[in-house]
Amino acid sequence: MRLFACDSCDQVVHFDNRQCVRCNHRLGFLPDDLSMRALEPLDETLWRMASEPARAVRFCANAGLDICNWLVNADDEHPFCIACRYNRLVPNTHTQQGIDRWRRISQAQRHLFYSLLRWRLPPPDRIEDPQGGLVFDFLEDEVQVDGNVIPAMTGHDEGVIAIRAAEADDVTRELARASMNEPYRTLLGHFRHEIGHFVWNRLVRDRNAFDGFRAVFGDERQDYGQALRNHYQNGAPLDWQQGYISAYATSHPWEDFAECFAHYLHIVDTLETARGFGIAIDPRGHEEMASEVDFNPYRAASAEQLVSAWVPLSVAINAIQRSMGQPDSYPFVLSNAVVAKLEYLHRLIQDRVAEPRQHAA
Repeated sequence: MRLFACDSCDQVVHFDNRQCVRCNHRLGFLPDDLSMRALEPLDETLWRMASEPARAVRFCANAGLDICNWLVNADDEHPFCIACRYNRLVPNTHTQQGIDRWRRISQAQRHLFYSLLRWRLPPPDRIEDPQGGLVFDFLEDEVQVDGNVIPAMTGHDEGVIAIRAAEADDVTRELARASMNEPYRTLLGHFRHEIGHFVWNRLVRDRNAFDGFRAVFGDERQDYGQALRNHYQNGAPLDWQQGYISAYATSHPWEDFAECFAHYLHIVDTLETARGFGIAIDPRGHEEMASEVDFNPYRAASAEQLVSAWVPLSVAINAIQRSMGQPDSYPFVLSNAVVAKLEYLHRLIQDRVAEPRQHAA
């Protein structure tokens, strides 16, 4: 995520800021050009941009509960912004817990859509594609009469991405992470993983591009249900780190693709953040680890370029975390086989970006 500037006073502002601390303008994120805009009120619903007074905008309908800070053009008939309009089921807004959960979920969702928009990959919705268009359901746990809680399931099914709303709570998510023996589990990670399944459908399956995929990830025609059962019963192979980014990635080629896609987004977005802050790694006595993010990660020449900058940065971040008594932020190993998978994803995305914009994602 890059740093932004208030377009009224040039103060540095961040992606989630609502107000400029220098000039006190209300701020909103404009998806059209991925910019933070300083706003002045026109009436109860419309705002004009300080740098473009003739242009009127309004906030996403979810701004009323401080769920979202994205803008919608005044002539757009849709009440929600380009990220929130994909939502079908949302957390319970009649409780403070539900509102708090939705705010955290929305923050992660908007980070996901920032990446999709950077690559000009706005996905088709259920109106454009009733059978496979993207839609989000943020599901509540089921509480039975005896008080037993049946957790909602996070997953993807033909464009429908379900996210367990309770995982917006740190305690619930940490319990799930520990019980699943996962080194990393976040809301943003869920969004990036599940959108990976959607991307596979659109850019591999629907384009009959199986040969290239199978050459890198293996044959996805093996029984998916049985593969997951085998994974949960037997675990990952002992040498899984030689060829996979995570233990879960070993369960099936679909999960391998989704895990790698999530990590590709992790790497690209974090490198952009490092670039925005001018971070350089130059450890004394370890010149081979020296690194500076002096390129646009969203326009990287290759996955190798990304990885070469990412490895020293992630090592430094992990060391800082340990110095604070915190677990590693990135407890993963990028083997040569994983880098090859990231390269496949890099080419898949960049080839899609190069296509005429009128084609659906």
